[in-house]
Amino acid sequence: MQAPMRSALFVPGNRPERYAKALAAGADAVIIDLEDAVAADDKDTAREHIARFAAEHPEARFLVRSNAADTPWFEADMALCGAHEAIAGVVLPKAESALDLKRVRELTGKTIIPIVESAKGVLALDELASAEGVERLAFGYLDLMLDTDTRPDTPGARLLLDHIRCRVLLSSAAAGIQAPLDGVHPDFRDSETLSSIAIQVRDMGFSGVLCIHPAQVTVVHAAFAPSEAERDWARRVMAEFERTGSAAFQIDGVMVDAPVIERARRILASAV
Repeated sequence: MQAPMRSALFVPGNRPERYAKALAAGADAVIIDLEDAVAADDKDTAREHIARFAAEHPEARFLVRSNAADTPWFEADMALCGAHEAIAGVVLPKAESALDLKRVRELTGKTIIPIVESAKGVLALDELASAEGVERLAFGYLDLMLDTDTRPDTPGARLLLDHIRCRVLLSSAAAGIQAPLDGVHPDFRDSETLSSIAIQVRDMGFSGVLCIHPAQVTVVHAAFAPSEAERDWARRVMAEFERTGSAAFQIDGVMVDAPVIERARRILASAV
């Protein structure tokens, strides 16, 4: 079973002094960012910082968010990602076509996490999820709202975003890839809202959340952890399954069959 990715923590590519701290923050993945966090004039220098860190720490494993495929920095980003074993995969922003993903795969040979953050990307979800090398999708809802001129923090925005989350999830499941990541919550001091969003997307079936601050990692992990009641139920289901050897039985007067047993297994696996 692949290790879970409940959290993926961004760190700016032009802040090399933060790389090691990010890797020690307890996140399931770290993404060194060459896109939004790095100004155009700093991108070459940021790339050099990442290359130096990867060469000096070949045992490290991290992801790199490149610039979008239609930008002048894309080719150099791909050369960087393909050259270092420490770079475990490419996070591609503004993903809108399988052709973009094919270029990433051909230039780097690395696994890919496309970020769906435009109307075109949403309409290409099945194509993106099914492309070779894609590990999972991520939903960049802040850019999506800008692309669609959706007003943040309104009932209309919540309706649209939840609709797209459902589409991201279903496309991922249909393609047989790992469950998706939800987008960043920009106010890293607002743990309550982050926890609420994380619980919601967990219940929908997402695997985790993109984070922009180490403080968010603990909040997200707590949200994705099964409750003690869930763990107790799962233990009782598995104990009864092992005792009877039957694929159909009752727990507390409720019918248990193969899908429920598998759900219990997943709860216990996620509690480790």
